[in-house]
Amino acid sequence: MIFVAGAPLSTDSSSSCSQGHDILTDLMKHPVLVSASSSLNDVAERKFSVSKDSSSGISRHNRWVYIFQREYATVDPALVDVVGTDEATTCVGLVIRNQNSGMTSVAHLDSPDVVDIGLAQMLAFVVNQSSDAMLDVHLIGGFDDASPENVNGITESHGKLEGYSFPLCKKIVDSLAKSNMKFQIHTLHVLGHNTRRDTEGNAYPIFTGFLAETATGSIIPANFDATTRCPDEVVRRIRVSASFEDPSWKGRLLETYDTQTDQFVIAPCTWDMRKMHIALMLQNLSDQEILLTCSTSPSAEAPDFVDNQRRQWDYLIQHPDWSETFPFKKPRIFQRTEDKSWVRHQAKSSSSSYPYAD
Repeated sequence: MIFVAGAPLSTDSSSSCSQGHDILTDLMKHPVLVSASSSLNDVAERKFSVSKDSSSGISRHNRWVYIFQREYATVDPALVDVVGTDEATTCVGLVIRNQNSGMTSVAHLDSPDVVDIGLAQMLAFVVNQSSDAMLDVHLIGGFDDASPENVNGITESHGKLEGYSFPLCKKIVDSLAKSNMKFQIHTLHVLGHNTRRDTEGNAYPIFTGFLAETATGSIIPANFDATTRCPDEVVRRIRVSASFEDPSWKGRLLETYDTQTDQFVIAPCTWDMRKMHIALMLQNLSDQEILLTCSTSPSAEAPDFVDNQRRQWDYLIQHPDWSETFPFKKPRIFQRTEDKSWVRHQAKSSSSSYPYAD
């Protein structure tokens, strides 16, 4: 069930096939959410990097969790100060926070296929079965990557002209509306609300990332760098593409962070030798060819997109067998150190496999 400004959202549609579209249309036009998006546009995007100077980003005093595409993390405010994601062009970042406990879950959703199970994964530690708590919700990311014909940020075209962002946003709000949980949407900075255009009319996202403060629930537009997109950046990036071919992850978000122990428990993902051969082929492409081949929105990618792709391919060429990365199909575990950075925990070898990736 969706609420806005304390009131339940109602839609005039009686057709189940168009319900998600109509809900999204109503939300995009809602004056409270339009105002919230306008206010967010006035907030300067901050670059978060680890620094001794706390005024320039995340200091070593902050306990943070970063998630990549198709990952999620549910964090306890007693253990984590901030949680965030970026690099979301046609993807959508979803924040769900329990108003009573402050438990906060953030997901980087990249496909309608992972929304339903993904929501269940996110809510597992945010609420308990007896809780009737209102859940604060923020959606940031996705832009008008479809036909230029749109009304109030909603593209009216169908099929391929819908682009990638619209079907994802439609699925998210439809799933929230059908849930028995109470979701109070505070931010809907997606599609037309998250789109800027150049002089030639080309569309770009305004924000591609954010950071959520667990103590207050505040949302800050943000981007990150190598010092904060951690730990295990390259392996976690590889898991995104590998998970599409690993049946154990079908329809699910990638397990990455353990809420109760405040550890990164990076669940294993398998791949075959074909990925190494593909990596060898892709490494021969020009930067422009890589953008056109590997991105859903080539003109909107960050300057480090191509370099990030090449680093993944280098790793796959050097480690073509997935079992080198995940021996015995065990997760890669990283523990937080006293200075708030991460160090890998070297577990003893075992023949048992990880329960999330049978």
